[in-house]
Amino acid sequence: MIITGVETFPVAPRWLFLKVSTDAGVTGWGEATLEGRVETARAAVHELEDLYLGTDPLRIEDHWQTAWKAGFYRGGPVLATAVSAYDHALWDIAGKHRGAPVHELLGGAVRDRVRVYSWIGGDVPAEVAEHAAATREAGFTAVKMNASGRLTALDTSASVDRVLALAEAAREAMGPDGDFAMDFHGRFTTPMARRVIHELEPLRPLFVEEPVLPEYGHRLRDVVESTTVPIACGERLFSRTDFLPALQAGIAVAQPDLAHCGGISEGRRIASLAETFDVQVAPHCPLGPIALAASLQVAFTTPNLLIHEQSLGIHYNTTADLLDYLVDPAVFRFADGHCARPSAPGLGIEVDEAAVRRAAEVGHRWRGPVWRHPDGAFAEW
Repeated sequence: MIITGVETFPVAPRWLFLKVSTDAGVTGWGEATLEGRVETARAAVHELEDLYLGTDPLRIEDHWQTAWKAGFYRGGPVLATAVSAYDHALWDIAGKHRGAPVHELLGGAVRDRVRVYSWIGGDVPAEVAEHAAATREAGFTAVKMNASGRLTALDTSASVDRVLALAEAAREAMGPDGDFAMDFHGRFTTPMARRVIHELEPLRPLFVEEPVLPEYGHRLRDVVESTTVPIACGERLFSRTDFLPALQAGIAVAQPDLAHCGGISEGRRIASLAETFDVQVAPHCPLGPIALAASLQVAFTTPNLLIHEQSLGIHYNTTADLLDYLVDPAVFRFADGHCARPSAPGLGIEVDEAAVRRAAEVGHRWRGPVWRHPDGAFAEW
């Protein structure tokens, strides 16, 4: 069996899918979504295709090593996203070729279902309470939300109070046996993060995500040691070597995104590395169905899994949603806040290729917003 074709499909709302074909008629799907930089990631995917065309798709590790290391310049989100998509697709082919889901090829499942959380919105406490209560009513036992909008480096007491009010609303709606997490989204400076997280302690969030920007990872320890709230990060870390300083800083939860960190192969290694630090894994995945399918395959084999993200109904999905490109969306039917273990070969999903091709004819040009402070200076989104 050899690889004969590589195709990419930019589809709404902001995703990029990859199809890898073989001369045996077995195809594999991957996701190369790099939010706001899809065309850049697409170019990287096709730059790498010379390393894949005409080769054996079952030599997954050799492909990973070659694609990651063959260029003089390594790492970063663009290369890592392109390698991730190929890795998804090759594991998908391997599973289909052997008639087994990927999690069986990785050593077998360690659990029967994976706990998942949902995103909720709301700019005021009443909205947060309403959305959290509706999510709880739908069976989910955990939610995540943004902690704030635009912030200055050392914002006002009122801005701190707004964060606390949102957290209080979420805690009340979820109850003592439910969980809420807050995403700081890199919008906080280190001193601002320390101030606010200290105030959150009585509300016992499941975790606080990305309290400081990844380029200030050397300040993570300052945040970790200032609070009892579990600190999470990882969506903008792209390899084991990127994660190591964060683990050494004492984070409680690692959040590799398997569409950005080197795919199934590297995502599994990151989870194993995290286990040696007594750190739990909560994969970052506000993306499409292929990324979720690939990430869940690893989640089912990860002993130190905490919870998993999924994007059904997330605020980004305005023109298409998680289930729109699947032949059978039942594989992502969430019950009691959990996703059941998939049993179909490969990634466990069947992509609706006709729907993908129709959507790719339209494509998309999704961009993240650009925020500015009242004085006109750039503000972190």
